[in-house]
Amino acid sequence: MARKQLHLAAHFPGVNNTTVWSDPRSRSQIEFSSFRDLARTAEEGTFDFFFLAEGLRLREVHGQIHDLDVVGRPESITVLTALAAVTTHLGLAATVNATFNEPYELARRFASLDHLSGGRAAWNVVTSSDAFTGENFRRGGFLDHADRYTRASEFVSAARTLWDSWTDDDLIADRRSGRFAAEGAGRFSHRGQHFDIAGEFTVPRSPQGHPVVIQAGDSADGRDFAAAQADVIFTRHGTLEAGQAFYADVKSRLAAHGRTPDSLKIMPGVSVVVGDTDAEAEEKAAHIRSQQVSGATAIATAELLWGIDLSDRDPDGPLPLQDPVVGSGVVRGRVGFTDPVATVAQWREAAESHGWSLRQTVIAQQNRQSFIGSADTIARQLDSYVQADAADGYILVPHLTPGGLDDFVAKVVPLLRERGVFRSEYTGRTLRDHLQLPTPQGAASGAA
Repeated sequence: MARKQLHLAAHFPGVNNTTVWSDPRSRSQIEFSSFRDLARTAEEGTFDFFFLAEGLRLREVHGQIHDLDVVGRPESITVLTALAAVTTHLGLAATVNATFNEPYELARRFASLDHLSGGRAAWNVVTSSDAFTGENFRRGGFLDHADRYTRASEFVSAARTLWDSWTDDDLIADRRSGRFAAEGAGRFSHRGQHFDIAGEFTVPRSPQGHPVVIQAGDSADGRDFAAAQADVIFTRHGTLEAGQAFYADVKSRLAAHGRTPDSLKIMPGVSVVVGDTDAEAEEKAAHIRSQQVSGATAIATAELLWGIDLSDRDPDGPLPLQDPVVGSGVVRGRVGFTDPVATVAQWREAAESHGWSLRQTVIAQQNRQSFIGSADTIARQLDSYVQADAADGYILVPHLTPGGLDDFVAKVVPLLRERGVFRSEYTGRTLRDHLQLPTPQGAASGAA
């Protein structure tokens, strides 16, 4: 039986708890050279795609901008359009919100990126029910939490209608004539609960037919949405057992939507620490974790969980004794904890068992370094996890920009290739080719 092939993607770390600002090798989060250099490293490693997160508002703690957000967040599609000119094969994935955008505009932008890149565009669909973020938009925070996936699902369906409004024949004739090939080319109509739109789509069918759709979500609604609409799901389940459970659950939902298991790739986001030996890697990982969680970050994380003002608390002291206050809004613009009461209980048990301070507890609970060891250890683990159906591949989240993938590409990727589970060179042109995903019926056969 043939061994499963790994899929790998690179996440630009951006503004989050993963990034280590204090390291002298850390460079700008908004200068194009940072994006370019990390993307080129990923392409050198023959990664499937380069992934950009996006935040629509800077996070606040007690009305002040959180220290991890001070550099700002550039718009994803703009950055990726520039990267399309300096890369040749690497997929380009942009995170764009389905709550505060409209199908026509967004479908047009992604179709344009797909043409300009020769079929390498991907859309990471996210939603928001956060009124704080919504204040930046005309509609504000009008969308109830329960409605966010219904709008997102209809949004993707509407976008697919627009992308399908041109046929292969329309595109071929249009290339020859320089005008619309036939009566009705580009005409569309979508009528639903959230969108009632009709008109003409101005962008011919793109090389992939549809840009790859990525979704990140762990709730039951999120899993159903992924099973119905997504090509890739970005998850946080990095351990073997959790990964296998998530993998089995999501894959089992596909048949209800007429899909096969191979039509959806599951790729958890993980951090990797490579050392010359396993022991050296563990030491490096401990040092990185201590850098990632400053005292201020530990307090802000605890305030997000407890929902109370902890600004006068010593981060190196014990955990708060108070019960969590749900929905207090002390921290704004960050995703909260699903079950604060249960999480607080878990944190207290861990802190008491290990004698941890508040900061040490946050460091332990926020650990995303799923793979730590020598290059050989990490290659064996990645391979074994994928073969054991814990994932189809991984999205690597480095702690440094732009050099955080250098060791992995130089030391781990060659070993994965030796094991016969990762490509030595790109064999296809489009991102769908890299991910071994089916092309939507009627898609164009080449780039514009």
